[in-house]
Amino acid sequence: MATRLLCCVALCLLGVEPADVGVSQSPRHKVTEVRQEVTLRCQPIAGHAALYWYKQTSGQGLEFLIYFNNRDPVDESGMPKGRFSAEMPSASLSMLKIQSAEPGDSATYLCASSTGTAPQSHPLSVQEVPASPARSSPGRPRPQRWVQALPSQHRDWVWGSAVLREGEKRITT
Repeated sequence: MATRLLCCVALCLLGVEPADVGVSQSPRHKVTEVRQEVTLRCQPIAGHAALYWYKQTSGQGLEFLIYFNNRDPVDESGMPKGRFSAEMPSASLSMLKIQSAEPGDSATYLCASSTGTAPQSHPLSVQEVPASPARSSPGRPRPQRWVQALPSQHRDWVWGSAVLREGEKRITT
């Protein structure tokens, strides 16, 4: 009986998330059919003027999409033309939209906010870090490496992410 109760408590605690004190991004995961619209939302920390969207495809580094400063798009050079769009209608919300989702859109989409502004470019350095044993589990191969994005100019960056994955005729975010 005590073991069963402990197991139930442990499972309940696994679903509990710490209080959000940073960037909030939703949805964290989403299932949608191919050719449907996907909208990812990002709520930056209050007072952060700069907001960035990135895309990370499995096994690849970060791909810059767009940079906003005080709600205005400053650098849209990474946005795919046509089906992708982004807006920041208020200081507390940015949305990344994918029209007519395709399996090739499967990725982790990251949003970052910062109090500072970047001089003409997105200030990130990307480094490869050896995978830790904690990242593997029984029956699941241990990844060889993972990519960590580090702000190169600002110490006050905060990240959020959403995952978009391909399924059978579905895409999951």
